[in-house]
Amino acid sequence: MDTTSLLSFAIALLVVILLKTIAERLGSRLKNGPYPPGPKPIPIIGNILDLQIKEPGPEYAEWSKKYQSGICFATAFGNNILIVNTQADADELFEKRAKIYSDRPQIPMTNLIGYEGMVPLMSYGNYWRLCRRICQQHFNYESAKNYRPIIYEKVHNFLSALSESPDNFASHNKMLSVSFAVAIMYGYEVKSVDDPLIDAADRSIFLAGGLLTPDASIINLFPFLAHIPPWLSGPMTSRKIAAEAKGLMKYMQESMMNFAKASIKSGTADASLVTDFLEKQSISEARKGEEQAVQDVAFTTYSGATETTIAVIATFYYLMAKYPEVQSKAQTEIDQVIGSTRLPEFDDRSALPYLEAIYREVMRWSQSLPLGVPHALTEDDYYKGYFIPKGTTVIGNIWAMNHDEDIYPEPFAFKPERFFDESGKLNQNNRILSYGFGRRICVGKAVASSIVWLTMASTLACFNIGKAKDEFGNEIEPNGEYHTEGLVTHKVDYKCSILPRSQIYKDLLQAEKTARV
Repeated sequence: MDTTSLLSFAIALLVVILLKTIAERLGSRLKNGPYPPGPKPIPIIGNILDLQIKEPGPEYAEWSKKYQSGICFATAFGNNILIVNTQADADELFEKRAKIYSDRPQIPMTNLIGYEGMVPLMSYGNYWRLCRRICQQHFNYESAKNYRPIIYEKVHNFLSALSESPDNFASHNKMLSVSFAVAIMYGYEVKSVDDPLIDAADRSIFLAGGLLTPDASIINLFPFLAHIPPWLSGPMTSRKIAAEAKGLMKYMQESMMNFAKASIKSGTADASLVTDFLEKQSISEARKGEEQAVQDVAFTTYSGATETTIAVIATFYYLMAKYPEVQSKAQTEIDQVIGSTRLPEFDDRSALPYLEAIYREVMRWSQSLPLGVPHALTEDDYYKGYFIPKGTTVIGNIWAMNHDEDIYPEPFAFKPERFFDESGKLNQNNRILSYGFGRRICVGKAVASSIVWLTMASTLACFNIGKAKDEFGNEIEPNGEYHTEGLVTHKVDYKCSILPRSQIYKDLLQAEKTARV
């Protein structure tokens, strides 16, 4: 079959599929009841034009106001999408009805990219449970304490680097995240952010992220196109991008695994998820079947931890430069509790309530994953009198929930004080929505919280963060813009001033650095 004939066949097949989908939708609606409110779909293409927006979080939040509903419904070429804009609805669907709202939508590009082993993207099933069990064993609250020595080391390295070259903040921030992730996963010591293995992993994540949204590739809209041979795919550059992403990921995984095996053989292995597994594997043959799951968990942790941590720390520094009064208040609290003879420790956390409020407010104010990771419905459901069909992609709009004026008055203001009650104590609102919902909540949240909190505490103890100045001594207002790369929203580069608070802290950092050598 030549290319022209194949294209004609594909178009004919597409028409049949679309007509069949329309008929099924009309029949389902008449039989089962109304769908939740939402923008009116266009025949065949549905709401694809409504979904192609630059800032979906705020736009979907506006849908709730327009249609007077916390849940809104849309379609795209026959695919059903439910937007959940309120915490109350998210709790009901993702938590109380977790049994049927814990699957993930099948994104056709996932397999082409080689990301079928990414735990957050996996379908709810036995292999996911195996990977989840490995995560829970290594990342639960108690196990997270085992990573504290590495967290101290990487955060203190970050502070030392900042004190020496504060203008290279972005590079130091990335080094903090990637060096921690590969250390706890593979026992690998990153010497530079230009490490070829890090470059390969980051390039793979960047390319893959750009292919995982519904409108990123025509293959995601029409899965049958994935079965067309690559040499016939013509202008579908997404196939070529997917192949590159897959190759880079495989190179990074295999190289890291070979490093871990070689370090064990030579007796130089540091404790990590992979090295610990490999050492136990040599004793128990039965554990060999878990090797792929361990590799998948390791790469998932790297990809999930690095990008989001980088985004959060960048936002924190921006906010401290923007709101000096908040910074000053936190430093006063740290000075009173810790003094200036040592750096903050995890045991100090409960004694620093204002700093805890800053952590909560930073995580509320800006989300690295504003729409989280989509869920999928495994059975037909009824909610608030509306029919939600099986297979619907369900999106928790974290941005909308974190900007709900009923819960967070003046939601666009940065106000750590909102997390205190009338008596001046931290309130009970300690939930970080960015970690997700229900059975698919981020299993590594205890580790993530630890490294972010210690970075915030140590930064405020050691540095004054302010607005940069131009050659004439005038303050430069830091850029407040954000941009999205793939699935993650990042702070646009900005300038700020990072200066040691005193010689005492410079000496502390130097002593820490000397002790690590």
